[in-house]
Amino acid sequence: MNRGRRELLGPGRLVLQVQDRPGPSTLRFESAGDDRLLLRQEERPVLLGRSVGGGCCPDLYLHRLDDYRSPLPPLPSTSMRSAVNWPHRYARRLEEAEGTPLRDGRWELSTRTVFQPGVWTEDFVRDWPGGRLGLYCGGGWHGVLPLRRLSPPGAPRVKAYRKHARDGTLAPVLIWWVDYLDGWLILDGHDRAVASLAEDRIPECVELTRVSGEEEWRREVAEVTDVHERRMARLARRPAGPGIDRQRATLERAYADTLATLPYSAVPTRFPPLPGGPAAWDALAARAVFQCPGD
Repeated sequence: MNRGRRELLGPGRLVLQVQDRPGPSTLRFESAGDDRLLLRQEERPVLLGRSVGGGCCPDLYLHRLDDYRSPLPPLPSTSMRSAVNWPHRYARRLEEAEGTPLRDGRWELSTRTVFQPGVWTEDFVRDWPGGRLGLYCGGGWHGVLPLRRLSPPGAPRVKAYRKHARDGTLAPVLIWWVDYLDGWLILDGHDRAVASLAEDRIPECVELTRVSGEEEWRREVAEVTDVHERRMARLARRPAGPGIDRQRATLERAYADTLATLPYSAVPTRFPPLPGGPAAWDALAARAVFQCPGD
């Protein structure tokens, strides 16, 4: 594919404008009705999911298959020991690869070293092939989901990566933010994640997020501006005084801060319909021996 335009946002952060990838990405979610989803890599199903329970707190039951393949080539030890701008490196490799979430639009890649408590502990899905995510209760799931079976901490490759982790030379894990899950999928670096955790370290990551395009950004700007102008109009009808001046200044700062973040706000992950609908999903689930509670 053609190299996309890059917006440099500072150390460890860039936005990649992807071009010449119209239509669905080669790693994509598909939906079969309100309660069934499929993650497909090219034509291979790699994850089945079904939500169970109504209201604001459904559980998403998962079944992963053994067909996921990292879209990135293996990293030699020498490259990890050299000074590397990892968001740039991963952006270039993702552009050259198939089986990735990339499609036309703007994608942010940013270094991430700090996570909320629990993301890499109780909300890191170690079970295989199944799993259960509570999507909304208590503010969402907000964890990390591996796409392949995790190696044991004593596996040869993991042991080699553990030495890199102790030396501070371990390449970051590449994770993909999926807003529907309120969490991340590991795209590359499963063994590196295991190595970091085995050394009692939170894995350093590069986070891939689809962010607002120009049309989405302009729509959000119009909505935010409309709300701001109505607030300012209400304020203008109140008697003048020092308190009103402070409120006006606070609203203006909040408006400017909001506009500054809009070009880089995450946008919802698209779920095109699964060809064949629920019947096709049910056939895949039967072959995978995927059963949900109540089935």
